[in-house]
Amino acid sequence: MRRRTMLASALAAAAALTLTACGTEDGKPAADVSGSTSRPIVTLDSPLEKPDLQLTDSDGEKYDLLEKTKGHPTIIYFGYTNCPDVCPLTMANIAVAVKQLPKAEQDDLRVLFVTSDPERDTPAALKKWLAGIDADFTGLSGSFDAIQQGARSVNIGIEKPVKKKNGDVVSTHGAQVLMSSPKDDRIHWMGMQEATADNYTKALPKIIKGQNP
Repeated sequence: MRRRTMLASALAAAAALTLTACGTEDGKPAADVSGSTSRPIVTLDSPLEKPDLQLTDSDGEKYDLLEKTKGHPTIIYFGYTNCPDVCPLTMANIAVAVKQLPKAEQDDLRVLFVTSDPERDTPAALKKWLAGIDADFTGLSGSFDAIQQGARSVNIGIEKPVKKKNGDVVSTHGAQVLMSSPKDDRIHWMGMQEATADNYTKALPKIIKGQNP
């Protein structure tokens, strides 16, 4: 057991350093992804506190992350709508898994997409993008500095989008999915970039009950 928890800690530490770089080249989206792990869903032996963020949701309303998710199983992902592949694939995988849950559990679950590119991801843009994935998911935007600080508090690295001289826009962000327990409102699990819809489908029924998958 000790060996397993030590491995989970090591994987979590490595995950904090794994970033996804997305941008555009010659008018076409492109992504360069680095880092991987053989475990798609990691159980942390040292749970993390959820980020204390005051943002604006995709309906244009103020959203206190800690207050709105208190007592609810919660999934948090930092990404952006112009991401060409990693972000939409990750959110689509989660959406597939969520649809397999009983309706009452779907209603209890909070799925949050926190933009790493708030300048372009307005509440309206987030709502339109999420409507194509799952309209019940909540998009969150706000000041970049606040979002970056919140991401760093949970070991997710994000960098401000950079526009190159050739017009390409490059945004770099952590690709991990954070999942918290309704029992103590702390993050106990991390979905890695390699996690599939099947991985989430198998894990979520336990995670939403506060059990290790």
